[in-house]
Amino acid sequence: MPYDPQGEMVIAFVSRHDDAGWIAALSAAMPTERIVGDRALIDGEAAAVEIVIVADPDPAQLARYRNLKWVQSVWAGVERLLPITAKRNLPLVRLIDPMLAQTMGEAVLAWTLYLHRDMPAYAAQQKQQQWKPRPYRAARDVTVGILGLGELGRAAASRLLDAGYRVCGWSQHGRPIDGVQSYLGHDGLRQVLQQANILVLLLPLTATTRNLINHQRIGMMSRGAALINFARGAIVNSDALVAALDAGMLSHAVLDVFEAEPLPEENTLWAHPKITVLPHISAPTNQLSASKIVAANVAQFRATGVLPLVVDFERGY
Repeated sequence: MPYDPQGEMVIAFVSRHDDAGWIAALSAAMPTERIVGDRALIDGEAAAVEIVIVADPDPAQLARYRNLKWVQSVWAGVERLLPITAKRNLPLVRLIDPMLAQTMGEAVLAWTLYLHRDMPAYAAQQKQQQWKPRPYRAARDVTVGILGLGELGRAAASRLLDAGYRVCGWSQHGRPIDGVQSYLGHDGLRQVLQQANILVLLLPLTATTRNLINHQRIGMMSRGAALINFARGAIVNSDALVAALDAGMLSHAVLDVFEAEPLPEENTLWAHPKITVLPHISAPTNQLSASKIVAANVAQFRATGVLPLVVDFERGY
């Protein structure tokens, strides 16, 4: 869809991090628009900006943009932006990128294999110079439970099914997925927790999912199950998780997300022998593919005035 021909639009890119790569990618995808970093705009220019593109910004950075029509995030998670955008009734668009889903599916399969094939145990045995083969389990005998069956969950389920795993899943609204036993509601969550040998979290962080995996729900899981959190840190109660690992109720946890990031050096999760800490790398946004999606959203808005699909403030995604 062609861009509106009535002159160049100034679009601000807002982030707490280095913005050079993003600005280059977005500018290449939208050559008829002017993409400017937040730090390069003076307040008078900011007042004229109608669209901002954000990548993990400090929400307070948006305050200077007084005449926004909408906010485009290039991250899938938008929970930190919700309070300020909801307060201003400012439409918020999160990134829905097939490339992101593909990358997440790859990560879920990789770390499922890591747990299924006992990599943590072999790493521990190497430190003790132990030559001790462990019993093999076929993928068909391992059930992977996925909490969150949106675009990321569906991509993960597809990769797991192709690898031969049994897959079940839970979501709050949910669409059926071929080959996946899908559940809804409180009872459905309990059934997934009970069945899963490996539990994968791919849920958005909302009021409903915060602290979802707590003492009570970990107690529903089968003894010796493992957990992968690729969602948000606050979905898991860390104290409950550590207690379950220490007691042998759970065998291992792969954590890619935390309530405070980077994970502070003094945090005890770093040194726990049954926890693998990752630096939020399960599904990094691809700047080129994301920029093309953002460009299409902007083009549609310029040509028709129609906004892309926006976040439901009540649901949180």
